Amino acid sequence: MLTIEGVQIRLRDWRLTDLEDYEHWLLPGHRWREFDGPYCPEPSASQIIDIVDRKRKQIMDSALPTPRTNLTITLPNDDLLLGTVTWAWESQETYWLTIGIVIFDPTWWGHGLGYEALGLWSDYLFREMPQIVRLDLRTWSGNDGMVHLAQKLGYELEARFRKARIVKGQYYDGLGYGVLRDSWERRYSTGFAGHLQHSKKL
Repeated sequence: MLTIEGVQIRLRDWRLTDLEDYEHWLLPGHRWREFDGPYCPEPSASQIIDIVDRKRKQIMDSALPTPRTNLTITLPNDDLLLGTVTWAWESQETYWLTIGIVIFDPTWWGHGLGYEALGLWSDYLFREMPQIVRLDLRTWSGNDGMVHLAQKLGYELEARFRKARIVKGQYYDGLGYGVLRDSWERRYSTGFAGHLQHSKKL
């Protein structure tokens, strides 16, 4: 099982015991959906069942790709599912990918968990995919938390699509952030985990 240790959180492979909580957080009505693509339709009940069933089959078949396409976010000494980190190709032909993160429970927002999780995930992808020279993340101008997180990690605003998203009848900008490998490696010269440990000692 792949495990990546932070200070406050751990990234790890999925377990069957995660699926009950995962299904719960996929249901409509949770606050995280107000910020994570609220302009996209929510999955139906049958789609949620399909998503969870596919994840269950992947776990049982040990059909986990290398590098991983997603990991869970948990506490270091607790298997409680806090969220997930993901990536997908924007253009596989040019080794261009986009990453994402969600922390489901608002109780855990604002404590630096997203910073650790997305930083460790970015570091893992640069390390495991030597062919890539950049990472992207996409958000919208109403998601202040994600904007702050991207900037704190060293991602730069590279694209602003004005009035490209509609949320609750109001227009917002679509935002594209990116970081280059050489910039990342200069910023976190001992790796992101090393950076976290150094920051912990200060």
